[in-house]
Amino acid sequence: MASEGRPWVERYRPKSIDDVASQQHAVDVLRKALSSTNLPHMLFYGPPGTGKTSTILALARQLFGPELMRSRVLELNASDERGISVVREKIKSFAMAAVSAPDPRFPSPPYKIVILDEADSMTQDAQGALRRIMEQHSRITRFCLICNYITRIIEPLASRCSKFRFRPLDIASTEARLAHIAEAEGLQLSPEIIPALIRASDGDMRRSITYLQSVARLATARGGDVRSMSAATVSELAGVVPTDVIESLAQSIGINSDESMSTAAGSDFDRISRVVDCIVREGYSCMQVVLQLHDYIITHPLLNARQKAQCALQLGSTDKALMDGGLESLQLLSLSLALHQAVRSP
Repeated sequence: MASEGRPWVERYRPKSIDDVASQQHAVDVLRKALSSTNLPHMLFYGPPGTGKTSTILALARQLFGPELMRSRVLELNASDERGISVVREKIKSFAMAAVSAPDPRFPSPPYKIVILDEADSMTQDAQGALRRIMEQHSRITRFCLICNYITRIIEPLASRCSKFRFRPLDIASTEARLAHIAEAEGLQLSPEIIPALIRASDGDMRRSITYLQSVARLATARGGDVRSMSAATVSELAGVVPTDVIESLAQSIGINSDESMSTAAGSDFDRISRVVDCIVREGYSCMQVVLQLHDYIITHPLLNARQKAQCALQLGSTDKALMDGGLESLQLLSLSLALHQAVRSP
């Protein structure tokens, strides 16, 4: 089969908007637009892997059919093609082109659709030029902007679109989708695998499906059964830091420990430094440690609001330093010492 070599993310992408999981508000509105074929400009925003691109592609497929989509739908990734030249040349020429003949088997409304994925990566000038094109050619062209951060879309552009917020998928919907894919692929999973996939993907359906495919491939490569794969295997494939490592670091910082520990195990600096050195030697991603440490601290029942706020400031500063290319071992040690001071304050 031609689809055998395709990633599961593409193979199991929703074919219609009714297949889109856990986005009931967007699905209800778009279903009405399907029946009336009167589609506004749209702005889909929300976290990655929540079905934004899949929803608009499924809608376009239902409107035009697979054949007519080739001439009626222009899909661009704005993170690659985000300059004003692309807006003026590629998008404008497509928007002003005549609408091709309809397909009688589908609604085929008299307009085209331009899909701009990751539109929050577009420059300010490009967004300004796009605003004018949306005004001039709205009769025969509809635009769908897709982004993770709506605050990066200029207000004149956002105000011309109907906004749809895509939420992280709930656990039940994700479980059902993963179970469906596993059944379609003939996989028999151990009970702990699907919860482990959901924890590792953090509400991102695309990541959870990719991890599931990786687990299946690993089991095949080892000549075993997928049922032999454990939750620890999923964490390893996903690059998630084991819980006991995070708890060990938190304890060295001073969370979940009493005052007698510092005198029994040497100075605070030595204790924290040993744990940080161990994490660095194991090769764990410092960025991943920061993300998981954030969740651990913010949800910790024994820390008060002031302590959590101070910790959040330190975690944010370290995240920025790592994004700017800071040395991971030094940043993690500095963060751990700063968090130690924060949790000791009343």
